[in-house]
Amino acid sequence: MTTRISRNELAARIAADIPEGSFVNLGIGAPTLVANFLPADEEIILHTENGLLGMGPAPEPGRIDPDLINAGKQPVTALAGAAYFHHADSFAMMRGGHLDVCVLGAFQVSQTGDLANWSTGAPGAIPAVGGAMDLAIGAKDVYVMTDLLAKDGSSKLVAACAYPLTGVGCVSRVYTDHAVFDVTPAGFAVREAFGDNTIEELRALTGLELVDAATSVEGN
Repeated sequence: MTTRISRNELAARIAADIPEGSFVNLGIGAPTLVANFLPADEEIILHTENGLLGMGPAPEPGRIDPDLINAGKQPVTALAGAAYFHHADSFAMMRGGHLDVCVLGAFQVSQTGDLANWSTGAPGAIPAVGGAMDLAIGAKDVYVMTDLLAKDGSSKLVAACAYPLTGVGCVSRVYTDHAVFDVTPAGFAVREAFGDNTIEELRALTGLELVDAATSVEGN
């Protein structure tokens, strides 16, 4: 039986990989949880596309400021020294390559790093593109936070995306509830498997020829 970790555990795992001094955008949904696990003794500056640089974690109950929200309309806090600016300036930061890391959700990620996260293309589906395309192409590193399997049991890691693309060749790493995968020229490399998961089990779940990241590094 495969091992899965919780959303909060996964958010903490992502937070541990964000270098000190980084400017980071956390996408709508599960990625916002990463803010709650960033180390207090390190300077990591959070950006939100609706015009805030220096976003803090979610506010404590009873201490919500209705004027402070992120792009997903969730209440947030502002750290000392935070800056507010126009939406256009925020997108200029995103498009201009000024963000070191962004963390996004996904419907699918291809083994060449293509990202599909704004629409399934299904009739009647409500698209939610937001700033995802700008972030996916503008950030220096794109981390994806998602479950490995969709609700129907299919793998979100695929040979080629079947859904409309958000960005081409933009994903650096995928964090899932089963394992962490790097996107490499040889395909997905298993950087870390959680619990009792093995590469063989992950291959069976994804249907892909996964690479062992440790072995691929040694081979280079």
